[in-house]
Amino acid sequence: MEDMDQVAVKFKTRFRVWQMLQVKITKEMKLKAYHKALEMGEIRNSITKGEGNIAGFLGEEIANAVLCGTIENTRDYDLIHSSLRYDVKTKRCTSKPKPYYECSIAAYNTRQRCDRYLFIRIEWVNEKATRAWILGWMDKEEYFQNSHKLKKGEIDPSNNFKVKADCYNLPISKLNPIEELI
Repeated sequence: MEDMDQVAVKFKTRFRVWQMLQVKITKEMKLKAYHKALEMGEIRNSITKGEGNIAGFLGEEIANAVLCGTIENTRDYDLIHSSLRYDVKTKRCTSKPKPYYECSIAAYNTRQRCDRYLFIRIEWVNEKATRAWILGWMDKEEYFQNSHKLKKGEIDPSNNFKVKADCYNLPISKLNPIEELI
């Protein structure tokens, strides 16, 4: 937290103080993400048909800048930190996340062999990444025990969003704070 590029953002929820970490996006992070996205191309089952690849790789760079692990980029996980395998889930957004916004894991990703999920939001304005937040993390089994399943085409009652693929959603405020890992 001593680094001026990271800012803790606290919210009081009904049960606890929830905290996310705002992280500065560097040119180096953007370049690495861009090159990895070009190399990968469109991935199978991509909801956004490959448009989210840069954001996904940028999310990995953001997570690794804080956790100082090892980026692996496997089908099952993205990052290893303290001998645990993390799959980094990144969403693009247009504003600062609120505690009641939801994290999602597509139903076809439930068989990934990871230990934990780490959630990132990247503010994307005019085709550019402007700000990023590490929202928190959760053990894989715990995530699926606490999330709610939605089917493609259903309307998520928490935000009136029409779901583009079967998924499991959980409010950001239910995540474990990133400070527990750093």
